[in-house]
Amino acid sequence: MSNWKAGVLLALGLLGFIPAALADATLPTKDIKGAADNPLVPRYEGSFLVSYALQKFTDFNLPLSPLEANGKLDASNNNVFAPKQSMDLEGQLTRLVYLEPEDRSPLEVLRNYQDALTATGGEVLWQCKGDDCGGSSSRSSSGGGGDTSLTMHFFTEKMLKDEAFSNGACAVTSSIVDQRYFSGRLPGTSGDSFLAVQTFTILNGEPYCGAFTNRTVAVVHVLEPKARDQKMVVVKAEEMAKDLTASGHVALYGILFDTDKATLKPDSEPTLNEIAKLLADNADLKVVIVGHTDNVGAFDYNTDLSKKRASAVVSALTKRFQVAPGRLKSAGVGMVAPVAANTSDDGRAKNRRVEVVRLN
Repeated sequence: MSNWKAGVLLALGLLGFIPAALADATLPTKDIKGAADNPLVPRYEGSFLVSYALQKFTDFNLPLSPLEANGKLDASNNNVFAPKQSMDLEGQLTRLVYLEPEDRSPLEVLRNYQDALTATGGEVLWQCKGDDCGGSSSRSSSGGGGDTSLTMHFFTEKMLKDEAFSNGACAVTSSIVDQRYFSGRLPGTSGDSFLAVQTFTILNGEPYCGAFTNRTVAVVHVLEPKARDQKMVVVKAEEMAKDLTASGHVALYGILFDTDKATLKPDSEPTLNEIAKLLADNADLKVVIVGHTDNVGAFDYNTDLSKKRASAVVSALTKRFQVAPGRLKSAGVGMVAPVAANTSDDGRAKNRRVEVVRLN
């Protein structure tokens, strides 16, 4: 269990209050609300979905070799491990986390997924077990000050929407043993789909995830081919100036980043160029670049990500477009200023934006 969780429970315990959302994990009798199997991948019989996430279009790195230290540290002071051989993919991504029936081993569950893949014409691209997968083989998505794990290559605890101590969180944040994994490809008429299947046993879920101790969990990622919606609109410098005069800010959707990163995509160049032109045409103008996110992921994680993205925009404008640093400031507000409901893909897309706010 992470130190953060222990701290939360300690603070709440001192107040004599632990809300239901933070109650201990319990063995499920049905799938979590809103979750469903991916049609391409059947579940192991008797398992239940305890965590689920769907992104209509995103990028995904599929490991094809063991994870190795790359000399970098992540935000939690972990040594980052990454595969030297991998596939960078884009499309629709589904993450499914299943709690498997009692007394089913990670190997048995994994072999069943492999059988299902090959039975439909697919192939296993790479597989590993335990320490041979690289990184920490005793961690799932949680922890700091050590080595990143295979689970952390795909997502970290901060990115989860599952409530702390819920079944979904317990399944992917507890200590683990007997890790198994494979990457696979499934040919289709509209292009290949790809699988990343990881199974492991929860070593010790006490005190809050004890119901899952010694149970096998399967974490399944399915990346399906899907064309990206072409919805980027480049707002011209003249239009930005009008909006700044009328309302003091302008929302921009042409600045794009890699998923869960502050790395600007090449598609952002036209909009960055227009911001630079705006500042060149208005020599006295000073602005704040403000990052916004949707509500996918933890509050603190999104706030930090939005700050880093805003800083990346400022850095690009000062270094590549020679905008004077004194004319720019950056800020990130995460998910706290939505312009649409986060209950649909379209709403979340509207909330993921960069705004230019007038300072003077």
